[in-house]
Amino acid sequence: MRTSSVNFSVRDSQTTYIFEKNQSAMAEITETELSPALRPLWLKALSAVQMNNLEYAVSLLQAVLKDGPAFLEGRMILRKCEIQIYSKTEKKKGLFGSSGNSMGIMKLASPAKKDPTGTLPLIEKELEKDPLSDAANELLFETAIRLELYETAAFALETIRKHKPENVKLLHRLAEHYLSREMPAKATEVYNDIIKQTPNDSVAIKGAKDASARASMKKQRWDENTSMRDLMRDASENEELEKSSRSGLTLEQLEARRDKVIDKYNADPNNLATAKELGALYEQLEDWANAYTFFHWAHTLSNGDIALSTKSAQMRDRALETELKALEVAVAANPEDVQLAEQLAQNRSLRLAEQVAEAKGRVDQNPTDPQLRFELGYALYRSGEFTAAIPHLQQATRNPHIRTKVLLLLGRTFRSKNMFDLAIKQLTDALADLNVMDSTKKEVLYEKGLIHHDMGDKVAALDAFKQIYEVDYGYRDVAERVESSYS
Repeated sequence: MRTSSVNFSVRDSQTTYIFEKNQSAMAEITETELSPALRPLWLKALSAVQMNNLEYAVSLLQAVLKDGPAFLEGRMILRKCEIQIYSKTEKKKGLFGSSGNSMGIMKLASPAKKDPTGTLPLIEKELEKDPLSDAANELLFETAIRLELYETAAFALETIRKHKPENVKLLHRLAEHYLSREMPAKATEVYNDIIKQTPNDSVAIKGAKDASARASMKKQRWDENTSMRDLMRDASENEELEKSSRSGLTLEQLEARRDKVIDKYNADPNNLATAKELGALYEQLEDWANAYTFFHWAHTLSNGDIALSTKSAQMRDRALETELKALEVAVAANPEDVQLAEQLAQNRSLRLAEQVAEAKGRVDQNPTDPQLRFELGYALYRSGEFTAAIPHLQQATRNPHIRTKVLLLLGRTFRSKNMFDLAIKQLTDALADLNVMDSTKKEVLYEKGLIHHDMGDKVAALDAFKQIYEVDYGYRDVAERVESSYS
Protein backbone atom coordinates (compact mmCIF):
# COMPACT_ATOMS: atom_id res chain seq x y z
CA MET A 1 0.00 0.00 0.00
CA ARG A 2 1.37 3.35 -1.07
CA THR A 3 0.43 6.84 0.00
CA SER A 4 2.61 8.93 -2.29
CA SER A 5 1.17 11.30 -4.89
CA VAL A 6 2.42 10.54 -8.39
CA ASN A 7 1.60 11.72 -11.92
CA PHE A 8 2.19 9.59 -14.99
CA SER A 9 0.91 9.45 -18.54
CA VAL A 10 0.36 6.83 -21.20
CA ARG A 11 0.58 8.18 -24.73
CA ASP A 12 -0.58 6.78 -28.01
CA SER A 13 -0.77 8.36 -31.46
CA GLN A 14 -4.00 10.24 -30.75
CA THR A 15 -4.58 10.69 -27.04
CA THR A 16 -2.66 11.27 -23.85
CA TYR A 17 -4.26 10.06 -20.65
CA ILE A 18 -2.96 11.78 -17.52
CA PHE A 19 -4.02 10.47 -14.14
CA GLU A 20 -3.39 12.02 -10.76
CA LYS A 21 -2.65 9.37 -8.13
CA ASN A 22 -4.19 10.28 -4.78
CA GLN A 23 -3.94 8.56 -1.43
CA SER A 24 -6.15 5.48 -1.33
CA ALA A 25 -6.47 2.11 0.35
CA MET A 26 -5.56 0.38 -2.89
CA ALA A 27 -3.82 1.96 -5.85
CA GLU A 28 -2.64 0.99 -9.29
CA ILE A 29 0.84 -0.46 -9.51
CA THR A 30 3.65 0.24 -11.95
CA GLU A 31 5.86 -2.14 -13.90
CA THR A 32 8.54 -2.09 -11.19
CA GLU A 33 5.95 -3.20 -8.63
CA LEU A 34 4.90 -6.31 -10.53
CA SER A 35 5.51 -9.53 -8.63
CA PRO A 36 8.58 -11.57 -9.74
CA ALA A 37 6.23 -14.27 -11.02
CA LEU A 38 4.49 -11.86 -13.41
CA ARG A 39 7.51 -10.00 -14.79
CA PRO A 40 8.50 -12.74 -17.31
CA LEU A 41 4.93 -12.86 -18.66
CA TRP A 42 4.90 -9.07 -18.95
CA LEU A 43 8.19 -9.01 -20.87
CA LYS A 44 6.93 -11.76 -23.21
CA ALA A 45 3.77 -9.72 -23.81
CA LEU A 46 5.80 -6.61 -24.69
CA SER A 47 7.89 -8.66 -27.10
CA ALA A 48 4.74 -10.04 -28.73
CA VAL A 49 3.39 -6.50 -29.17
CA GLN A 50 6.63 -5.39 -30.81
CA MET A 51 6.44 -8.38 -33.16
CA ASN A 52 2.79 -7.46 -33.94
CA ASN A 53 1.69 -10.85 -32.64
CA LEU A 54 -1.35 -9.24 -31.07
CA GLU A 55 -3.45 -12.35 -30.33
CA TYR A 56 -0.58 -13.89 -28.36
CA ALA A 57 0.04 -10.58 -26.58
CA VAL A 58 -3.62 -10.44 -25.54
CA SER A 59 -3.48 -13.92 -23.99
CA LEU A 60 -0.30 -13.04 -22.06
CA LEU A 61 -1.67 -9.71 -20.84
CA GLN A 62 -4.89 -11.36 -19.72
CA ALA A 63 -2.79 -13.71 -17.57
CA VAL A 64 -0.77 -10.81 -16.13
CA LEU A 65 -3.90 -8.88 -15.20
CA LYS A 66 -5.58 -11.91 -13.65
CA ASP A 67 -2.92 -11.96 -10.92
CA GLY A 68 -2.08 -8.25 -11.10
CA PRO A 69 -5.44 -6.44 -11.50
CA ALA A 70 -3.98 -3.12 -10.34
CA PHE A 71 -1.45 -3.00 -13.21
CA LEU A 72 -2.98 -0.15 -15.25
CA GLU A 73 -0.26 0.10 -17.90
CA GLY A 74 -0.80 -3.57 -18.75
CA ARG A 75 -4.55 -3.02 -19.06
CA MET A 76 -4.00 -0.05 -21.36
CA ILE A 77 -1.71 -2.00 -23.68
CA LEU A 78 -4.13 -4.94 -23.62
CA ARG A 79 -6.99 -2.68 -24.70
CA LYS A 80 -4.93 -1.12 -27.46
CA CYS A 81 -4.12 -4.58 -28.86
CA GLU A 82 -7.75 -5.67 -28.60
CA ILE A 83 -9.01 -2.56 -30.40
CA GLN A 84 -6.57 -3.10 -33.27
CA ILE A 85 -7.69 -6.72 -33.64
CA TYR A 86 -11.36 -5.81 -33.31
CA SER A 87 -11.08 -2.99 -35.84
CA LYS A 88 -9.63 -5.25 -38.50
CA THR A 89 -12.11 -8.05 -37.81
CA GLU A 90 -15.23 -5.88 -37.70
CA LYS A 91 -14.29 -3.82 -40.75
CA LYS A 92 -14.16 -7.06 -42.74
CA LYS A 93 -17.64 -7.87 -41.45
CA GLY A 94 -18.87 -4.31 -42.00
CA LEU A 95 -20.08 -4.18 -38.40
CA PHE A 96 -17.58 -1.90 -36.71
CA GLY A 97 -19.06 -0.43 -33.59
CA SER A 98 -21.37 -3.37 -32.74
CA SER A 99 -22.55 -3.69 -29.18
CA GLY A 100 -21.01 -7.11 -28.44
CA ASN A 101 -22.44 -9.77 -26.15
CA SER A 102 -24.56 -7.68 -23.78
CA MET A 103 -26.11 -10.79 -22.22
CA GLY A 104 -22.69 -11.99 -21.09
CA ILE A 105 -22.05 -8.65 -19.42
CA MET A 106 -25.44 -8.64 -17.71
CA LYS A 107 -24.65 -12.02 -16.13
CA LEU A 108 -21.47 -10.56 -14.61
CA ALA A 109 -23.16 -7.58 -12.94
CA SER A 110 -24.19 -9.47 -9.81
CA PRO A 111 -20.90 -11.39 -9.29
CA ALA A 112 -19.00 -8.10 -9.75
CA LYS A 113 -20.70 -6.73 -6.62
CA LYS A 114 -19.92 -9.80 -4.49
CA ASP A 115 -16.44 -10.62 -5.79
CA PRO A 116 -15.07 -7.69 -7.83
CA THR A 117 -11.50 -9.02 -7.90
CA GLY A 118 -12.56 -12.44 -9.15
CA THR A 119 -14.93 -10.94 -11.74
CA LEU A 120 -12.38 -8.58 -13.32
CA PRO A 121 -10.79 -11.30 -15.52
CA LEU A 122 -14.26 -12.32 -16.73
CA ILE A 123 -15.04 -8.72 -17.67
CA GLU A 124 -11.77 -8.59 -19.58
CA LYS A 125 -12.77 -11.73 -21.47
CA GLU A 126 -15.95 -9.95 -22.57
CA LEU A 127 -13.93 -6.89 -23.56
CA GLU A 128 -11.69 -9.12 -25.65
CA LYS A 129 -14.77 -9.88 -27.78
CA ASP A 130 -15.70 -6.19 -28.06
CA PRO A 131 -13.27 -3.73 -26.43
CA LEU A 132 -15.60 -0.83 -27.28
CA SER A 133 -18.67 -2.33 -25.62
CA ASP A 134 -20.52 0.35 -23.66
CA ALA A 135 -21.88 -2.17 -21.16
CA ALA A 136 -18.55 -3.93 -20.58
CA ASN A 137 -16.60 -0.72 -20.08
CA GLU A 138 -19.27 0.61 -17.75
CA LEU A 139 -19.11 -2.58 -15.68
CA LEU A 140 -15.31 -2.35 -15.61
CA PHE A 141 -15.68 1.21 -14.34
CA GLU A 142 -18.07 0.18 -11.56
CA THR A 143 -15.96 -2.83 -10.55
CA ALA A 144 -12.77 -0.80 -10.46
CA ILE A 145 -14.49 1.76 -8.23
CA ARG A 146 -15.39 -1.03 -5.77
CA LEU A 147 -11.72 -2.03 -5.69
CA GLU A 148 -10.66 1.63 -5.32
CA LEU A 149 -8.78 1.38 -8.61
CA TYR A 150 -9.85 4.88 -9.55
CA GLU A 151 -7.45 5.33 -12.47
CA THR A 152 -8.58 2.04 -14.00
CA ALA A 153 -12.16 3.23 -13.60
CA ALA A 154 -11.35 6.45 -15.44
CA PHE A 155 -9.54 4.52 -18.18
CA ALA A 156 -12.63 2.37 -18.81
CA LEU A 157 -14.78 5.41 -19.58
CA GLU A 158 -11.95 7.25 -21.36
CA THR A 159 -12.06 4.38 -23.87
CA ILE A 160 -15.69 5.23 -24.58
CA ARG A 161 -14.94 8.95 -24.67
CA LYS A 162 -12.26 8.46 -27.30
CA HIS A 163 -13.97 5.91 -29.54
CA LYS A 164 -17.72 6.46 -28.94
CA PRO A 165 -18.12 10.09 -27.83
CA GLU A 166 -21.81 10.06 -28.72
CA ASN A 167 -22.48 8.04 -25.54
CA VAL A 168 -23.02 11.14 -23.41
CA LYS A 169 -24.51 9.08 -20.58
CA LEU A 170 -21.15 7.47 -19.86
CA LEU A 171 -19.33 10.74 -20.46
CA HIS A 172 -21.45 12.28 -17.73
CA ARG A 173 -20.38 9.46 -15.40
CA LEU A 174 -16.73 10.11 -16.31
CA ALA A 175 -17.04 13.83 -15.58
CA GLU A 176 -18.67 13.11 -12.23
CA HIS A 177 -15.90 10.63 -11.44
CA TYR A 178 -13.22 13.24 -12.11
CA LEU A 179 -15.05 15.73 -9.91
CA SER A 180 -15.25 13.19 -7.09
CA ARG A 181 -11.47 12.70 -7.40
CA GLU A 182 -10.84 16.47 -7.24
CA MET A 183 -9.81 16.62 -10.91
CA PRO A 184 -12.01 19.49 -12.15
CA ALA A 185 -9.80 20.32 -15.14
CA LYS A 186 -10.34 16.82 -16.56
CA ALA A 187 -14.07 17.07 -15.77
CA THR A 188 -14.22 20.34 -17.74
CA GLU A 189 -12.70 18.65 -20.80
CA VAL A 190 -15.25 15.84 -20.61
CA TYR A 191 -18.18 18.25 -20.21
CA ASN A 192 -16.94 20.21 -23.23
CA ASP A 193 -16.90 16.97 -25.25
CA ILE A 194 -20.50 16.31 -24.18
CA ILE A 195 -21.53 19.79 -25.30
CA LYS A 196 -20.01 19.11 -28.73
CA GLN A 197 -22.29 16.09 -29.03
CA THR A 198 -25.40 17.66 -27.44
CA PRO A 199 -25.08 21.47 -27.52
CA ASN A 200 -28.31 21.97 -25.54
CA ASP A 201 -27.32 19.70 -22.62
CA SER A 202 -27.98 22.06 -19.70
CA VAL A 203 -26.37 19.70 -17.16
CA ALA A 204 -23.14 19.60 -19.16
CA ILE A 205 -23.14 23.35 -19.74
CA LYS A 206 -23.53 24.06 -16.02
CA GLY A 207 -21.07 21.29 -15.17
CA ALA A 208 -18.44 22.75 -17.50
CA LYS A 209 -18.77 26.19 -15.91
CA ASP A 210 -18.67 24.86 -12.35
CA ALA A 211 -15.77 22.50 -13.04
CA SER A 212 -13.81 25.24 -14.78
CA ALA A 213 -14.31 27.51 -11.78
CA ARG A 214 -13.17 24.74 -9.43
CA ALA A 215 -10.11 24.12 -11.59
CA SER A 216 -9.20 27.80 -11.47
CA MET A 217 -9.68 27.90 -7.72
CA LYS A 218 -7.54 24.80 -7.30
CA LYS A 219 -4.80 26.21 -9.50
CA GLN A 220 -4.69 29.59 -7.80
CA ARG A 221 -5.37 28.13 -4.33
CA TRP A 222 -8.22 30.52 -3.62
CA ASP A 223 -9.59 30.37 -0.09
CA GLU A 224 -13.14 30.95 1.11
CA ASN A 225 -12.40 34.49 2.24
CA THR A 226 -11.05 35.67 -1.11
CA SER A 227 -13.56 37.16 -3.51
CA MET A 228 -13.42 36.68 -7.24
CA ARG A 229 -13.13 40.42 -7.82
CA ASP A 230 -10.05 40.67 -5.56
CA LEU A 231 -8.28 38.02 -7.62
CA MET A 232 -8.97 39.54 -11.03
CA ARG A 233 -5.91 41.20 -12.47
CA ASP A 234 -8.10 43.87 -13.94
CA ALA A 235 -11.24 44.81 -12.01
CA SER A 236 -12.74 46.49 -15.06
CA GLU A 237 -12.33 43.25 -17.03
CA ASN A 238 -14.33 41.46 -14.34
CA GLU A 239 -17.09 44.07 -14.66
CA GLU A 240 -17.19 43.55 -18.41
CA LEU A 241 -17.49 39.77 -17.94
CA GLU A 242 -20.31 40.23 -15.47
CA LYS A 243 -22.16 42.52 -17.86
CA SER A 244 -21.77 40.18 -20.80
CA SER A 245 -23.20 37.25 -18.83
CA ARG A 246 -26.37 39.03 -17.73
CA SER A 247 -29.53 37.95 -19.49
CA GLY A 248 -31.92 40.50 -17.97
CA LEU A 249 -30.57 43.62 -19.65
CA THR A 250 -32.98 46.16 -21.13
CA LEU A 251 -33.06 46.79 -24.87
CA GLU A 252 -31.07 50.00 -24.41
CA GLN A 253 -28.46 48.25 -22.29
CA LEU A 254 -28.13 45.43 -24.82
CA GLU A 255 -27.67 47.90 -27.66
CA ALA A 256 -25.08 49.84 -25.68
CA ARG A 257 -23.25 46.62 -24.89
CA ARG A 258 -23.42 45.60 -28.55
CA ASP A 259 -21.92 48.91 -29.69
CA LYS A 260 -19.09 48.52 -27.20
CA VAL A 261 -18.30 44.99 -28.37
CA ILE A 262 -18.45 46.13 -32.01
CA ASP A 263 -15.61 48.54 -31.19
CA LYS A 264 -13.62 45.64 -29.73
CA TYR A 265 -14.39 43.56 -32.81
CA ASN A 266 -13.27 46.32 -35.20
CA ALA A 267 -10.00 46.56 -33.28
CA ASP A 268 -9.41 42.79 -33.55
CA PRO A 269 -11.78 40.96 -35.95
CA ASN A 270 -9.96 37.66 -35.37
CA ASN A 271 -10.68 37.47 -31.64
CA LEU A 272 -12.82 34.35 -31.14
CA ALA A 273 -14.28 35.44 -27.78
CA THR A 274 -15.37 38.80 -29.19
CA ALA A 275 -17.04 37.21 -32.24
CA LYS A 276 -18.92 34.77 -29.99
CA GLU A 277 -20.01 37.55 -27.64
CA LEU A 278 -21.22 39.69 -30.52
CA GLY A 279 -23.17 36.76 -31.94
CA ALA A 280 -24.77 36.16 -28.52
CA LEU A 281 -25.73 39.83 -28.18
CA TYR A 282 -27.39 39.87 -31.61
CA GLU A 283 -29.20 36.66 -30.61
CA GLN A 284 -30.55 38.40 -27.49
CA LEU A 285 -31.60 41.31 -29.68
CA GLU A 286 -33.32 38.78 -31.99
CA ASP A 287 -31.33 40.09 -34.93
CA TRP A 288 -30.97 36.61 -36.34
CA ALA A 289 -29.16 37.59 -39.55
CA ASN A 290 -26.32 39.35 -37.72
CA ALA A 291 -26.27 36.62 -35.06
CA TYR A 292 -25.70 34.10 -37.82
CA THR A 293 -22.95 36.25 -39.36
CA PHE A 294 -20.90 36.43 -36.17
CA PHE A 295 -21.50 32.87 -34.96
CA HIS A 296 -20.49 31.65 -38.42
CA TRP A 297 -17.32 33.75 -38.24
CA ALA A 298 -16.63 32.46 -34.71
CA HIS A 299 -17.00 28.90 -36.03
CA THR A 300 -14.43 29.70 -38.72
CA LEU A 301 -12.02 31.14 -36.14
CA SER A 302 -12.47 28.10 -33.88
CA ASN A 303 -11.25 25.67 -36.55
CA GLY A 304 -14.50 23.76 -36.63
CA ASP A 305 -16.09 23.89 -33.16
CA ILE A 306 -19.24 21.73 -33.49
CA ALA A 307 -21.21 23.76 -30.94
CA LEU A 308 -20.57 26.98 -32.88
CA SER A 309 -21.49 25.27 -36.15
CA THR A 310 -24.80 24.23 -34.61
CA LYS A 311 -25.42 27.68 -33.19
CA SER A 312 -24.73 29.44 -36.51
CA ALA A 313 -27.07 27.02 -38.27
CA GLN A 314 -29.79 27.77 -35.70
CA MET A 315 -29.38 31.52 -36.23
CA ARG A 316 -29.55 31.11 -40.01
CA ASP A 317 -32.71 29.04 -39.64
CA ARG A 318 -34.31 31.71 -37.47
CA ALA A 319 -33.35 34.46 -39.92
CA LEU A 320 -34.96 32.58 -42.80
CA GLU A 321 -38.02 31.73 -40.70
CA THR A 322 -38.40 35.41 -39.86
CA GLU A 323 -38.34 36.25 -43.55
CA LEU A 324 -41.03 33.62 -44.19
CA LYS A 325 -43.24 34.99 -41.40
CA ALA A 326 -42.92 38.50 -42.81
CA LEU A 327 -44.03 37.15 -46.16
CA GLU A 328 -46.95 35.34 -44.49
CA VAL A 329 -48.07 38.60 -42.90
CA ALA A 330 -47.88 40.32 -46.28
CA VAL A 331 -49.98 37.56 -47.88
CA ALA A 332 -52.56 37.78 -45.08
CA ALA A 333 -52.78 41.53 -45.58
CA ASN A 334 -53.14 41.11 -49.35
CA PRO A 335 -55.15 37.89 -49.88
CA GLU A 336 -55.93 38.75 -53.48
CA ASP A 337 -52.28 39.08 -54.45
CA VAL A 338 -51.76 35.77 -56.29
CA GLN A 339 -48.12 36.51 -57.08
CA LEU A 340 -47.31 37.10 -53.42
CA ALA A 341 -49.05 33.85 -52.41
CA GLU A 342 -47.10 31.92 -55.03
CA GLN A 343 -43.86 33.45 -53.77
CA LEU A 344 -44.71 32.35 -50.22
CA ALA A 345 -45.47 28.78 -51.36
CA GLN A 346 -42.26 28.64 -53.37
CA ASN A 347 -40.15 30.04 -50.49
CA ARG A 348 -41.67 27.52 -48.08
CA SER A 349 -40.93 24.63 -50.40
CA LEU A 350 -37.36 25.78 -51.04
CA ARG A 351 -36.76 26.34 -47.33
CA LEU A 352 -37.97 22.88 -46.38
CA ALA A 353 -35.81 21.27 -49.07
CA GLU A 354 -32.84 23.32 -47.91
CA GLN A 355 -33.35 22.28 -44.28
CA VAL A 356 -33.45 18.62 -45.27
CA ALA A 357 -30.26 18.98 -47.33
CA GLU A 358 -28.47 20.82 -44.51
CA ALA A 359 -29.54 18.23 -41.93
CA LYS A 360 -28.44 15.37 -44.20
CA GLY A 361 -25.06 17.03 -44.63
CA ARG A 362 -24.58 17.30 -40.86
CA VAL A 363 -25.56 13.65 -40.39
CA ASP A 364 -23.13 12.56 -43.10
CA GLN A 365 -20.34 14.34 -41.22
CA ASN A 366 -21.28 12.82 -37.87
CA PRO A 367 -23.64 9.86 -38.38
CA THR A 368 -23.51 8.72 -34.73
CA ASP A 369 -24.84 11.98 -33.25
CA PRO A 370 -28.46 11.43 -32.06
CA GLN A 371 -29.14 15.19 -31.96
CA LEU A 372 -28.29 15.51 -35.66
CA ARG A 373 -30.44 12.48 -36.41
CA PHE A 374 -33.35 14.19 -34.64
CA GLU A 375 -32.84 17.40 -36.63
CA LEU A 376 -32.86 15.43 -39.89
CA GLY A 377 -35.95 13.50 -38.82
CA TYR A 378 -37.70 16.75 -37.92
CA ALA A 379 -36.77 18.35 -41.26
CA LEU A 380 -38.08 15.30 -43.14
CA TYR A 381 -41.28 15.32 -41.06
CA ARG A 382 -41.91 18.99 -41.85
CA SER A 383 -41.38 18.36 -45.54
CA GLY A 384 -43.93 15.54 -45.48
CA GLU A 385 -41.38 12.73 -45.91
CA PHE A 386 -42.75 10.73 -42.97
CA THR A 387 -41.39 7.31 -43.95
CA ALA A 388 -37.87 8.70 -44.43
CA ALA A 389 -38.05 10.48 -41.05
CA ILE A 390 -38.79 7.36 -38.99
CA PRO A 391 -35.36 5.59 -38.97
CA HIS A 392 -33.55 8.82 -38.06
CA LEU A 393 -35.94 9.55 -35.21
CA GLN A 394 -35.61 5.99 -33.94
CA GLN A 395 -31.83 6.39 -33.79
CA ALA A 396 -32.23 9.74 -32.00
CA THR A 397 -34.03 8.05 -29.07
CA ARG A 398 -30.58 6.88 -27.88
CA ASN A 399 -29.94 10.34 -26.45
CA PRO A 400 -31.71 10.46 -23.05
CA HIS A 401 -31.68 14.26 -23.04
CA ILE A 402 -33.91 14.55 -26.12
CA ARG A 403 -35.68 11.18 -25.89
CA THR A 404 -39.06 12.64 -24.87
CA LYS A 405 -39.33 15.14 -27.71
CA VAL A 406 -38.10 12.51 -30.16
CA LEU A 407 -40.83 10.10 -29.03
CA LEU A 408 -43.39 12.90 -29.34
CA LEU A 409 -42.33 13.58 -32.92
CA LEU A 410 -42.28 9.86 -33.68
CA GLY A 411 -45.86 9.68 -32.42
CA ARG A 412 -46.87 12.53 -34.73
CA THR A 413 -45.04 10.89 -37.63
CA PHE A 414 -46.85 7.59 -37.16
CA ARG A 415 -50.13 9.51 -36.81
CA SER A 416 -49.47 11.20 -40.14
CA LYS A 417 -49.19 7.71 -41.67
CA ASN A 418 -52.44 6.63 -39.90
CA MET A 419 -50.43 4.12 -37.86
CA PHE A 420 -52.31 5.03 -34.70
CA ASP A 421 -51.32 2.05 -32.55
CA LEU A 422 -47.61 2.74 -33.08
CA ALA A 423 -48.17 6.44 -32.44
CA ILE A 424 -49.85 5.66 -29.10
CA LYS A 425 -46.94 3.38 -28.17
CA GLN A 426 -44.40 6.19 -28.68
CA LEU A 427 -46.40 8.66 -26.62
CA THR A 428 -46.97 6.11 -23.84
CA ASP A 429 -43.20 5.55 -23.67
CA ALA A 430 -42.67 9.31 -23.51
CA LEU A 431 -45.17 9.66 -20.65
CA ALA A 432 -43.34 6.94 -18.70
CA ASP A 433 -40.32 9.25 -18.55
CA LEU A 434 -42.33 12.31 -17.43
CA ASN A 435 -43.16 12.60 -13.74
CA VAL A 436 -44.06 16.29 -13.54
CA MET A 437 -47.01 17.89 -15.32
CA ASP A 438 -44.94 20.45 -17.20
CA SER A 439 -45.47 21.89 -20.68
CA THR A 440 -43.86 18.84 -22.30
CA LYS A 441 -46.14 16.36 -20.57
CA LYS A 442 -49.19 18.46 -21.45
CA GLU A 443 -48.13 18.46 -25.11
CA VAL A 444 -47.64 14.67 -25.12
CA LEU A 445 -51.00 14.07 -23.39
CA TYR A 446 -52.79 16.43 -25.79
CA GLU A 447 -51.30 14.66 -28.81
CA LYS A 448 -52.25 11.30 -27.32
CA GLY A 449 -55.81 12.55 -26.79
CA LEU A 450 -56.04 13.67 -30.42
CA ILE A 451 -54.89 10.28 -31.68
CA HIS A 452 -57.37 8.43 -29.48
CA HIS A 453 -60.03 10.77 -30.90
CA ASP A 454 -58.91 9.91 -34.44
CA MET A 455 -59.25 6.23 -33.52
CA GLY A 456 -62.75 6.78 -32.20
CA ASP A 457 -61.72 5.90 -28.63
CA LYS A 458 -63.56 8.73 -26.87
CA VAL A 459 -62.95 7.34 -23.37
CA ALA A 460 -59.15 7.23 -23.74
CA ALA A 461 -59.15 10.63 -25.46
CA LEU A 462 -61.15 12.19 -22.64
CA ASP A 463 -58.86 10.63 -20.03
CA ALA A 464 -55.84 12.30 -21.64
CA PHE A 465 -57.58 15.68 -21.87
CA LYS A 466 -58.82 15.44 -18.27
CA GLN A 467 -55.28 15.00 -16.94
CA ILE A 468 -54.42 18.36 -18.47
CA TYR A 469 -57.72 19.96 -17.42
CA GLU A 470 -57.07 19.12 -13.76
CA VAL A 471 -53.93 21.26 -13.64
CA ASP A 472 -54.32 23.78 -16.49
CA TYR A 473 -57.88 24.86 -17.35
CA GLY A 474 -56.71 27.23 -20.09
CA TYR A 475 -54.53 24.82 -22.05
CA ARG A 476 -55.60 24.97 -25.71
CA ASP A 477 -59.18 23.67 -26.05
CA VAL A 478 -59.12 21.01 -23.30
CA ALA A 479 -61.73 22.85 -21.20
CA GLU A 480 -64.19 22.82 -24.08
CA ARG A 481 -63.45 19.15 -24.86
CA VAL A 482 -63.80 18.01 -21.23
CA GLU A 483 -66.83 20.11 -20.28
CA SER A 484 -68.74 19.28 -23.46
CA SER A 485 -68.44 15.57 -22.59
CA TYR A 486 -70.59 16.14 -19.49
CA SER A 487 -73.38 17.85 -21.39
